[in-house]
Amino acid sequence: MPEPWTGRLVGKMHNNGVTLQDMADEMRCTRAYVSMILNSKKRPDSARERCESAYERIIANRKKDA
Repeated sequence: MPEPWTGRLVGKMHNNGVTLQDMADEMRCTRAYVSMILNSKKRPDSARERCESAYERIIANRKKDA
């Protein structure tokens, strides 16, 4: 079962048009790996922090570029 934080993050991603590929590019990993983290198939210690930080950087960069 996915962890609660992943559902919240996926919702934010959906609402703001952030794709798995965007996250993978920002995190410097594969889209498949991001998917495994968000579906709780992989649970590295720093997963939440890495994913949430990557999302925030993507949003900040989009605001800066707008």
